[in-house]
Amino acid sequence: VELHSPWLAKVMLWVFTGTGVATILGYLMVPYARLAELTHNELLPTMGREFLEQPTITKIGIVIVCLSFVYNIGMTILKGRKTVITMILITGLIGLAVFFLFSFYNPVILTVDKFFWWWVVHLWVEGVWELILAAILAFVLIKVTGVDREIIEKWLYVIVAMALISGLIGMGHHYFWIGPGKYWLWLGSVFSALEPLPFFMMVVFAFKMVKQRRHQHQNQVATTWALGTAVMSFLGAGVWGFLHTLAPINYYTHGSQITAAHGHLAFFGAYVMVVLTIISYAMPIMRGRPQGNSITAQRLETAAFWTMCLSMFGITLALTVAGAWQIALQRLPDAGEALG
Repeated sequence: VELHSPWLAKVMLWVFTGTGVATILGYLMVPYARLAELTHNELLPTMGREFLEQPTITKIGIVIVCLSFVYNIGMTILKGRKTVITMILITGLIGLAVFFLFSFYNPVILTVDKFFWWWVVHLWVEGVWELILAAILAFVLIKVTGVDREIIEKWLYVIVAMALISGLIGMGHHYFWIGPGKYWLWLGSVFSALEPLPFFMMVVFAFKMVKQRRHQHQNQVATTWALGTAVMSFLGAGVWGFLHTLAPINYYTHGSQITAAHGHLAFFGAYVMVVLTIISYAMPIMRGRPQGNSITAQRLETAAFWTMCLSMFGITLALTVAGAWQIALQRLPDAGEALG
């Protein structure tokens, strides 16, 4: 099935790109307070919060692009075959658009602000994006392995269920120290401890599908990216997330370089690599090479794959060592009081 509106997709691409470039130039060239004045932040104050520091007009642009994307993909799905993969994908995209709306809610009470701030930041990263990630990964694996869709969809049901159960309530690990009730110490710890499971299941799922493949697709580097996405997502979001997610441990590690180590590898694995995976599979097809690029080009791309993965893993290890040293110097002395 062809995309419902290629014209709309191209327009939204340039709207998103133009808005992003203009916003970044604003950050670089204008003092932030002046940028807030120029964009009339006083009409609907939303600026000044980490990760959500975009001017209100930029946020409105993001919402328009997201809704247009959901509309375009949704109409395409309605015209074609409805599958588990497409339903999971559109559910994730709708959730992405809906939860971003909380970026417009900016209460004056800091605890309330942080409480709902995580409804964007956490529920994107460890909520709806896992649905999008699983759907894209499943699509690519079907194409490069030839494994029956029914087999892959059974795996998807379990992975998505675990992702939602652990991710939604696991958001409580962000509520440990910002003021909500003490019950979040237990809820956040228990369900956060389950969060590595869907990522581990993605690893098992990806390697099992490749092992059971019915044919050897000539675009082998796309398979490499798919497997790498599962592994790096598990390491970054799963393993490094679990390292500091339990409340008694997080008391000492909260906001340290351990958090930065987790964030770097998790974003690279779950966001960057899945995008590169679909590009690696789709771009040759769009350029008239349905069986993939040449062997030489694939070898070069494979070298780039390993260079990026090893570099990011090296950064993560360095930040982990720095975080451990930071905790030892700053937070373990003085009867274990977190000094910040």
